Amino acid sequence: MIGKFAFLVFAMAVTAGSNAAAAEVSPAAAPAPAAQAFAVEILNPAALALIEPGARISVRGEGYKWTEGPLWIDDGGYLLFSDIPNNTIVKYQPGQGTSVYLRNSGATGLYPGDYGQGSNGLLLNERGQLVLLQQGDRRVAAMAAPLSAPAANFITLAGDYQGKRLNSPNDGVFHSDGSLYFTDPPYGLDKGLDDQRKELPMQGVYRLSAQGDLVLLDASVTFPNGIALSVDEKTLYVAVSDPQQPVWLAYDIVADGSLANKRIFYDASDLIGVAGEQGVPDGMAVHSSGNIFATGPGGVWLFNPQGEVLAKIRTGKLSANCGLSADEKRLFIAAHDTLLEVPLH
Repeated sequence: MIGKFAFLVFAMAVTAGSNAAAAEVSPAAAPAPAAQAFAVEILNPAALALIEPGARISVRGEGYKWTEGPLWIDDGGYLLFSDIPNNTIVKYQPGQGTSVYLRNSGATGLYPGDYGQGSNGLLLNERGQLVLLQQGDRRVAAMAAPLSAPAANFITLAGDYQGKRLNSPNDGVFHSDGSLYFTDPPYGLDKGLDDQRKELPMQGVYRLSAQGDLVLLDASVTFPNGIALSVDEKTLYVAVSDPQQPVWLAYDIVADGSLANKRIFYDASDLIGVAGEQGVPDGMAVHSSGNIFATGPGGVWLFNPQGEVLAKIRTGKLSANCGLSADEKRLFIAAHDTLLEVPLH
């Protein structure tokens, strides 16, 4: 029983009141409390290869409405993340703090009456273009501007399925063959499943081929959200943010890019409503070791490829997504109104 290895260590986060954080937090951010406690919970000694129980969890930005989609840009050494309700992408530059990178990131008035939700997931394609999953515009789009000179000019990559508009694309992951797997829940629609502007009868898991063909892979998932590929690209992981069935799913990827052998990777149903276990399965980041950092109840979970929980990073907040730096020495967490950073080995 792995529980016998469990131990809990609290780490004090960097705050705006400390000298160390003065350059790390945007001047526009709301003042931080005097101190905030986080926790790293080791459930299996295998986790120690990636994270220390006393790892210092730092606040790198705060005062946002809902952070999402952390994406490390190695050419420049900075992180981008979405602030969805503010329709903005924020840039975090280590040593300098945060600044607005792009406004109108996901709601550009593409259709009259569209809602104002901004970008959610952020990716880089094989050409180095920024690819955005836009909740307001209800499409997957590429920014038609270089990363060094961002502009709210976009090229639609996928905006409808069989003539009906997508719900609100949420998260995606590129395969090495150039195809994009992405999820399409209704979270960008004001009334969700009951919104009058919803056109599709399902919430889909899709594959957009490198040639631009959109294929619906699974129409049965209630609220598909975070999505990730295993290191060998043989397994697709999908987080289901349904309080009635909060699970992570796994699928085998067939040679033609389709999916098979759908199964539950981990079921978190027993934690719904438990104090300190706020949240549901959401965004993920796969480490080169094959282990998976996955936001879920209580913060960020660390799984091995067999679905065993190795550790949990307790954020004390609803946590939506996470991303790794290129050298995998830092894990960035989009946690409600903040951006957090955790050092890794």
